[in-house]
Amino acid sequence: MNIGVCGMGRMGAAMAQRLIGVGHSVWVWNRDAAKTEPLVSLGAKAAKTPQDVAAHCDIIITMLLNDKAIDTVLRGEHGILSAELAGKLVIEMSTVLPEVQEAAARDVTAKGGHYVECPVGGTVGPAREGKLFGLCGGSDADVARAHPVLEQLCRRIEHVGPVGAGAKMKLAVNLPLLVYWQALGEALSLCGPLNLPPERVIDILCDTSGTPTAMKGRGPDIAKLLGGQPTGAPAFDVSAAKKDLSTMAAFAKILGVEVPVVEAAIGGYTAAEQAGFSAADPINLPVFWSRKH
Repeated sequence: MNIGVCGMGRMGAAMAQRLIGVGHSVWVWNRDAAKTEPLVSLGAKAAKTPQDVAAHCDIIITMLLNDKAIDTVLRGEHGILSAELAGKLVIEMSTVLPEVQEAAARDVTAKGGHYVECPVGGTVGPAREGKLFGLCGGSDADVARAHPVLEQLCRRIEHVGPVGAGAKMKLAVNLPLLVYWQALGEALSLCGPLNLPPERVIDILCDTSGTPTAMKGRGPDIAKLLGGQPTGAPAFDVSAAKKDLSTMAAFAKILGVEVPVVEAAIGGYTAAEQAGFSAADPINLPVFWSRKH
């Protein structure tokens, strides 16, 4: 199957790698063409524009940073919407406001195409292994058509409603973990006077009921950071996490609900950005906060 992927950030590149690995003919595009080169070396074909991707592929996946990037890739000069889309399927996998997904779906379907949103839970490792958690929004027929491809990217797929529903669920899914990194930093600041080895502090915290599943994998890396040791390349970064939190706050405002914990966490991420951690993995946030005086 010819599948296109627009957006060669960490997640988009990992998903393209997975699709190549399971035997698809994959076309890739990124604003910075240099980011497509590692995928081309694995067998992907590099497209010059999103329009080019759509022209060559029956299914077009987009994995982008924010609504501005989606607007450019869809509606910009040589964007996806400038291609012939009749009968083609766009699967949009970014974490954005529901209204962004809904507007994109209207534009794609007006051109004769089909549209499914499927923001995902998980990071680069699960993306490469096909173990993401997909949260789909779309019609029954369109989601069914997307399913065979999504099954190769996701360990679990939930169709939670029409377009826009996936975005709503994804924001809810991301909220507790992103807030947790700030909460962990505050907890670690209370542990400072104990003068215990970082590995022991993290081990104790990980064996308590307030610790999320993510700490099973990230706890050792946090202990390393606390001990001044480097960790691997980031799977996500502080600025992207802050963007997600800000999107949650914006959606809460639309709903007329209050999210004071989210608002406070945004302040923590902003402080980390200002201290030079913008491109660092969010697990640096609790370490930064525990040392903030």
